[in-house]
Amino acid sequence: MSNDLLVLTLLVVVVITGSALCSGVEAALLTVNPVQVHELAARPQPIAGARRLAQLRQRLGRTLSVLVIANNGFNIFGSLMLGAFAAYVFEKHNISDVALPLFSVGLTLLVIVLGEILPKSLGSRLALSVSLSSAPVLHLLGLLMRPVVVLLERLLPAITAENELSTNENEIRLLARLGSQKGQIEADEAAMIAKVFQLNDLTARDLMIPRVAAPTLDAAANLETLRPELLTHNAEWWVVLGKEVDKVLGVASRERLLTALLQGQGHLTPADLSETVEFVPEMIRADRLLTGFRRDNSGVRVVVDEFGGFVGVIGAEAVLAVLAGWWRKSS
Repeated sequence: MSNDLLVLTLLVVVVITGSALCSGVEAALLTVNPVQVHELAARPQPIAGARRLAQLRQRLGRTLSVLVIANNGFNIFGSLMLGAFAAYVFEKHNISDVALPLFSVGLTLLVIVLGEILPKSLGSRLALSVSLSSAPVLHLLGLLMRPVVVLLERLLPAITAENELSTNENEIRLLARLGSQKGQIEADEAAMIAKVFQLNDLTARDLMIPRVAAPTLDAAANLETLRPELLTHNAEWWVVLGKEVDKVLGVASRERLLTALLQGQGHLTPADLSETVEFVPEMIRADRLLTGFRRDNSGVRVVVDEFGGFVGVIGAEAVLAVLAGWWRKSS
């Protein structure tokens, strides 16, 4: 009798262990962060199992099919075989009336708790490590079960769908907000992430200093004549205008103009000290403007309308003010 019970116990352990492994790996695959998997697989020297895991997640329907087949093999077929063997053992020793119902109840509880609930909880908590370690075995199982899986894919085409790694602005905003609420990132960082996307919705026309308020200088006037204006107005950049309407000759920095005055070069004109300016259309997006400022040292752009007319001036600080939360849309 002891040998029969030992064999029955070993079979129970095998069925519960197999079910637990399948359940834990399934939970890990569904829980692991796909972005993290993609980053690990894209490294020049990826972590062991990372590339295989990325391939398995790309065909997640096929991978889950393999796990479901294996899991149900343990849960259903294994339980049926155990029940039949247990009935044989208990009947052989004339204890089936009491032992068989108790065995059935106990096996059911073990499958539910140790074969499903506990391993899925652990798999979700240790998703990355479990997924990486199980990826080679899953790949091998997929090869062994290939005929069955291919048949299922023919019957259920949805299984063949590939999982593409993608996201959008709303998802990133929600993730940033959730991270802030959970204390994973700072509140100001989450707010700045949201403002980065706001740049795509704003144009130079929204952020520029309009022409009527833009600091301008007559290209032909000498610095001595312009001294009062330069000292009272603290604009960092001045637009240098020619005689013709909308004739922008360049821009001059306040620092360079004042330096020339201090050095006794008041006879010079803004045109002598001006720099070449880059013109941008008024409908250019703020994110593209920020990229343009990063490429060179100039911190100002002259904004023109569709006809090439001078309509305003914009500096890098205007775009950065949006990110910092200082900018407010004018009514």
